[in-house]
Amino acid sequence: MIEIKTSKTLQSAAGSMTLELDYKVAPHDFVALYGASGSGKTTTLQLLAGLTQPEKGYIKVNDKVWLDTESNVNLPPQQRKIGYVFQDYALFPNMSVRENLLFALENKKDQAIIAELLETMELKGLEHQKPHQLSGGQQQRVALARALVRRPELLLLDEPLSAIDTEMRLKLQDYLLLAHQKYQLTTLLVSHDIAEIYKLSNRVLVLEKGQITQDGCASAVFSTQTSSGKFQFMGTILKIEKEHFLYIVSVLIGHQLVKVVAMEEEINTFAVGEKIAVSSKAFNPILNKLR
Repeated sequence: MIEIKTSKTLQSAAGSMTLELDYKVAPHDFVALYGASGSGKTTTLQLLAGLTQPEKGYIKVNDKVWLDTESNVNLPPQQRKIGYVFQDYALFPNMSVRENLLFALENKKDQAIIAELLETMELKGLEHQKPHQLSGGQQQRVALARALVRRPELLLLDEPLSAIDTEMRLKLQDYLLLAHQKYQLTTLLVSHDIAEIYKLSNRVLVLEKGQITQDGCASAVFSTQTSSGKFQFMGTILKIEKEHFLYIVSVLIGHQLVKVVAMEEEINTFAVGEKIAVSSKAFNPILNKLR
């Protein structure tokens, strides 16, 4: 169980604001942090990691106090059992894949985890390569493996897939989900990708100007209307075409292209590139706009 109740003053483009956090995360939850840039998402991860300090508050992880400003308790980052994956990978360029993992390993004698992670992340055969010899997706898998090598109690992901193309992003999402489940992690993910949040998380915290304004599952947080249908998938609108009196909306769901018939009044609210939910009603596919 993670308990965090902190207050931190931040400077944003709109001026000063206070990041107020007060929530609990159950063991093995996959929690997504969603909100506009500057709302406090990355700072939330940094507070948990000990990379920045609040004016007041406490953080408790699995009955161990990591931070308590009243009692003057503040564990340094190296004493907090965390794994942190950044957007820019942050690998050591002069070290091989294996050396990057070994550097992060606390007990150098226990190297079995390195072989296991190389296998899990499909990096076998690349362990002697330097980062510049790897693709972006391979580098990100190394970054994830390095974060896991310490067997963290808490995995923090700060938009780790935002700079990767769609096909590789979908594959890496599978690796993240595999690692979360296999190592029974408690994971916090910062992401602006609603489809990604739907796929990975079981809980979403929405931050607006430093305040948690919504807390729930992705379907409850993002759907503007409920559906009694039998299925619901997330997708991206690729094309909207008029055909006689109707419109055909081409939606990319994963690697599959789905075409849905829509009326003109529906089309007026949609745009190419927008993420939507495709669900059913009376056995007919319908499109639901996301917030």
